Amino acid sequence: MRNNYSWLIYSLLAVSSGISCYHFFLEKEWINGVLFAAVMVVFLALIHSSAASQAAKTEKIISSIRNKDFSLFPKENRTELFDGSVRLYYQSKEEQFSLSSYKLLYESILDQMETGLMILSEKDQDWNVFYVNNAFLDILQVPKYNTWKMYAPKVPEFYKIIEDTGYSSSQEFFDVSIRGNSKQSFSLRTKQVKNTQHRFYIITMESLQKIIEQKEKLAWNNLMKVISHELLNTLTPVNSLIQNLEYLCNQETVDKEDQQEMKESLMIINSKSKQLLHFVDDYRQVAELPKPVTADVSLKKIIESALSFLKPEFEKNKISIVQEIEDFIVSADEKMIERSLINLYLNAISAVSEKEQKIIKTTARSQNNRIIVSITDNGSGITPEIKDKIFLPFFTTRANGSGIGLTLTKSIMEAHGGYLNYQGLEEGSSFELWFLK
Repeated sequence: MRNNYSWLIYSLLAVSSGISCYHFFLEKEWINGVLFAAVMVVFLALIHSSAASQAAKTEKIISSIRNKDFSLFPKENRTELFDGSVRLYYQSKEEQFSLSSYKLLYESILDQMETGLMILSEKDQDWNVFYVNNAFLDILQVPKYNTWKMYAPKVPEFYKIIEDTGYSSSQEFFDVSIRGNSKQSFSLRTKQVKNTQHRFYIITMESLQKIIEQKEKLAWNNLMKVISHELLNTLTPVNSLIQNLEYLCNQETVDKEDQQEMKESLMIINSKSKQLLHFVDDYRQVAELPKPVTADVSLKKIIESALSFLKPEFEKNKISIVQEIEDFIVSADEKMIERSLINLYLNAISAVSEKEQKIIKTTARSQNNRIIVSITDNGSGITPEIKDKIFLPFFTTRANGSGIGLTLTKSIMEAHGGYLNYQGLEEGSSFELWFLK
């Protein structure tokens, strides 16, 4: 504010000195004219100095904004340009602090992840490390570097794998030795993200052993829940009936009504015991799956055999069967694969039961060194709520279902080195058996 008034006073005095100088020159009073001319020059110099000072202060603030240096505490002085730069400075300062807070929050979240994460950013055709979390450094057992090339001598195998992707999006499994130790298996996903100004390369990696352990633990917990539920449902009424029988037997006389009650109780106990035996047998089938006896067999022949076995069911339910089958030879246990197909066909029959036009389609095709058999129906489909549970042992939505069909089929395919995959459709479902060629 003081500088602003000084500039105004200097301007008025300079104008006054100029007028006086002009007046004295007209009156031919040369000494006075030169004197006031000198005074005018002094005031003009002071005006320039004041303006230069303001410009320097404004430039300092703008430079601080440009360099993200927010250690200054400037105040407005009622100069439009300077005050505008001060307001911009505090606005930028607030935005920078907000960005720093968000960055700290995001990094804290990412550092809690068990999945290794590294983000590279491209600059002058070189890749720099934009961010790396602790899990990534722990997996590779390396320190944090700012330049991607620094990792080449530390983890050469991993570095080469990333280089071979051409820094494009990919997903694969790989084995790599860390610091000369035995090789470990990892799941690797990479993705390139770019905009008009920047290009980023996101790398995530996770130990397959950890993934398997987590899946096994989850599957075991779910299995224990199912077994506990089944045992309690069976044993609770049995225990109650046994207590009642014990009470009747302790009576001095047992009349016909008591005898009938005892007979009915024993029949229920027998029925529940059989139910429990069936449950144990179903569990044994899943838990003690025999090793496949493989031979070169025709997939088309196995599919046709399964369809022939269920032909009465298809005709009874008025289901149209569509086949688009190429004949492939696979190394498999014929009976096991046929059983898997029958399980999937029975599920499809149940799925289309409420449809007017019932269609079950079977296809066999080759894709990327895999042979895929798909069984597709136009039924009610599987809701998102239960999609993640369909492969759990004893999980079923059918009143008369055992809940082991899909679990058994999945185990059979894994025993053959393949896998069972589910695809949700707009109308219906598709289950795929994937075989190695």
